[in-house]
Amino acid sequence: MSEERNRTGHRSSPAPAPDWTSEMLEWIESGAAYRQFIDSVQDYACLVLDPEGQVASWNRGAERIFGYQAAEILGRTCVLFFTPEDVRDGVPAQELATAAAKGRASDDRWQMRKNGSRFFANGVTISLRSPDGALRGFGKILRDYTEEKLSEERLRDRATILAEADRHRNEFLAVLAHELRNPLAPILNSLRILGRQEREGGPRQERAREIIERQVRQLSRLIDDLLDVSRITSGRIGLRKEPVDLRTILEHAVQTARPLIDARRHHLAVSYPAEPVWLAADPTRLEQVVANLLNNAAKYTEDGGSLALTVETRGGEVRVRVRDSGIGIAPDLLDNIFDPFVQGSRSLDRSEGGLGIGLTLVRKLVELHDGTIEAWSEGIGKGSELIVTLPAIQPDIQSAIQTGSRPEPKAPPEDGAAPLPLRVLVVDDNLDTAESLRLLLEMAGHEIRTAHSGPEALEAAAAFSPDAILLDIGLPGLNGFEVARRLRQDPLLGTAALFAVSGYGQEEDRQRSREAGFDRHLLKPLDFEEIQNLLAAVVARGPRPER
Repeated sequence: MSEERNRTGHRSSPAPAPDWTSEMLEWIESGAAYRQFIDSVQDYACLVLDPEGQVASWNRGAERIFGYQAAEILGRTCVLFFTPEDVRDGVPAQELATAAAKGRASDDRWQMRKNGSRFFANGVTISLRSPDGALRGFGKILRDYTEEKLSEERLRDRATILAEADRHRNEFLAVLAHELRNPLAPILNSLRILGRQEREGGPRQERAREIIERQVRQLSRLIDDLLDVSRITSGRIGLRKEPVDLRTILEHAVQTARPLIDARRHHLAVSYPAEPVWLAADPTRLEQVVANLLNNAAKYTEDGGSLALTVETRGGEVRVRVRDSGIGIAPDLLDNIFDPFVQGSRSLDRSEGGLGIGLTLVRKLVELHDGTIEAWSEGIGKGSELIVTLPAIQPDIQSAIQTGSRPEPKAPPEDGAAPLPLRVLVVDDNLDTAESLRLLLEMAGHEIRTAHSGPEALEAAAAFSPDAILLDIGLPGLNGFEVARRLRQDPLLGTAALFAVSGYGQEEDRQRSREAGFDRHLLKPLDFEEIQNLLAAVVARGPRPER
């Protein structure tokens, strides 16, 4: 369209544009914008209280959350919003006093609706003051946070339930291990007695004895693995690292796994570096890692198969490889073979056994040593290889260790026997355990007395004056801890070597033994060679005072 012209034919000037900025400022300054904005908010309750806490302003959000219409609540006290217990404790006045003194107060609490129901509010109360600083009232802004609060509480409750279940599980496993170890002790002791006697039954009896002993040791290892996995996953296991020669660790691990390897008629090839390789490691735990890998390889390799243990050094790392010619690992299992309870497919003729936690335990222990482990296999029937990579001690430090003064380990007594006879008191409420251990120690040349309760142990100790006491913890009458404390308080009996014997072997159990005065905490079933070495040390420290 052509521009509009006036009567004189001249083009007319356009009308001036409205000054929206100016009008907006006037609208905001008048308070209309604020009132419209606050009133339109429905997710938040926005209200104003006078200095006495009475409601002076009420928006739609407050109406929706609290349930009061503006006409019903204006001029009434804010105490209506608080729970009866908060009113009883003076919370409404405390909140306003805090807001007046500090400028704001938290409003995160359970509050009341008009219909008596409760909701959890998340908000704040602030003080409102005039330019001269006079208190004019309070502003409250809050939202209904009930669903989020309930979700948080459900998560906390769930976490509490899981933690409690985890605690009960650990307690159950500890009790289970204790109860399983109790029958293992007399069985193993009896086997040792048979092994020390004349083989009157010939090779068949000897073969049967070896089989029983091997299976008892396997059951004991399963118990230890089960407990170790529980300790590691709950963060209750620690390492005692020291400089160790890897070759010594591997030789001990081979000795541990040798019975199973020989029983399956496997050929084991071992290859070590010519020079010592030193690691900062817990020798017991690292030996456990390698022994578990060797046992695992032996279990899953057919009779007459081959195993290989090799060590490679590269840079600042050492690799320990355990390879077998066994059943192999399916490709779909390689990625999760170290997860708990993961095993290959089962079949009716499968006799390898195991709980599916051995490799889980190995991985955890390797990671605690700042190492890694990986599995490799070409597939079913093609064998497998597990590779442990660990950080080695730097060459200059290794050299210092090798040239430094390191004490030579004491040779164990010949045939595990103490060089001189001792008076030994054996205390256990399991009669078979006490009797079988008595027979073993008597065959080693010691003089033995037995007791089967806490009070009986104290009486026997007073009458017998033992040089050493093997004391069960779980005794009737008085437990082993209390017996130990009383023995240590006796000027004459307190010098006896005191060894705790228990089916419980967690760190807190060992700590309690130390606190009670025990010299050593021994785990059932007992290692008889360890007992003999401990008794030999008792002899070496010299005679006890005469009574």
